[in-house]
Amino acid sequence: MYCARPNQLLNPYLCFFAFILDFRSDSSGNQCWRCEEASGCRDLHRQWPDDAYEEGNLTGIKGLSEAKVDKICEAAEKIVNFGYITGSDALVRRKAVVRITSGSQALDELLGGGIETSAITEAFGEFRSGKTQLAHTLCVSTQLPTSMKGGNGKVAYIDTEGTFRPDRIVPIAERFGMDAGAVLDNIIYARAYTYEHQYNLLLGLAAKMSEEPFRLLIVDSIIALFRVDFTGRGELAERQQKLAQMLSRLTKIAEEFNVAVYMTNQVIADPGGGMFISDPKKPAGGHVLAHAATIRLMFRKGKGEQRVCKVFDAPNLPEAEAISFPSYLNSYLRLALIMITKIAQISLCIQIFNISISSTKIALLARSSS
Repeated sequence: MYCARPNQLLNPYLCFFAFILDFRSDSSGNQCWRCEEASGCRDLHRQWPDDAYEEGNLTGIKGLSEAKVDKICEAAEKIVNFGYITGSDALVRRKAVVRITSGSQALDELLGGGIETSAITEAFGEFRSGKTQLAHTLCVSTQLPTSMKGGNGKVAYIDTEGTFRPDRIVPIAERFGMDAGAVLDNIIYARAYTYEHQYNLLLGLAAKMSEEPFRLLIVDSIIALFRVDFTGRGELAERQQKLAQMLSRLTKIAEEFNVAVYMTNQVIADPGGGMFISDPKKPAGGHVLAHAATIRLMFRKGKGEQRVCKVFDAPNLPEAEAISFPSYLNSYLRLALIMITKIAQISLCIQIFNISISSTKIALLARSSS
């Protein structure tokens, strides 16, 4: 079932509640439900995460007994398709995917057009490898119209490392010919300090996305707070479980609101890499994060100011690399290309002029000899 906004796939139970239930709080502040005309999906998004609508969790809501829950689920299954769809229907859904330009032609070609919506794109690498720089560029390019390979939508930015710089957005916006003030106004920013704070920010984000046209969610970085709040092997299992819950929430947001989720990740040393591997590092987060990400990109430093991006894992992209130059080098290269083109044009004009002079001389000599 789809909500009023195009391409917004909602939780089936949530859609059903939007028609028959209205959320309220009683005099003591306890959360409860009462059946009357619906207030819409927005209120449900604001008050409860999607996880609350799983059948096992519904009985925890005041006013809903097991018998009522069974009736609700039975009715929901009748109006919403929980089962299979055809490949043609899946293809139609894929056509709703928007690809947002990265600002780099080489990187766009590597990604098949840009960063995909309804998917999680993970960028991992060492510090200063270009992950956060790409995040800042996407903050601007997402707001471009779709005719210019943008997403024509707003951006949500969750910062766990304190690396977001609004002053960096200004020159990027000017590069794309956009008003910097308007671009910054279309970015909502939150600084997370614990993994619980980070998760709670995601819970409140669904309400905003149901009200406004968002197209990109950035989490920079996904793993930093988990590595701080969970230490030692004794807490590893709990850490991975909490990480899986957060990644599941990101997946639901990406698919439900057709937004692109771009998250950065750190790297850790790989003791089993061996002495014959030039760079024995691997992305943090283990298999839990590896399975959650749709597209995984590996960033590394190249020569000088070059940055290299490699498709590490993707369901529809070949394994390949792209070399990106910093913005000022791009400007120099464009200027050099223009100069070379002008020189070639001038040289061609001179050659044509010389040929015409030679032809005139030959004609004059032929006339004088006759």
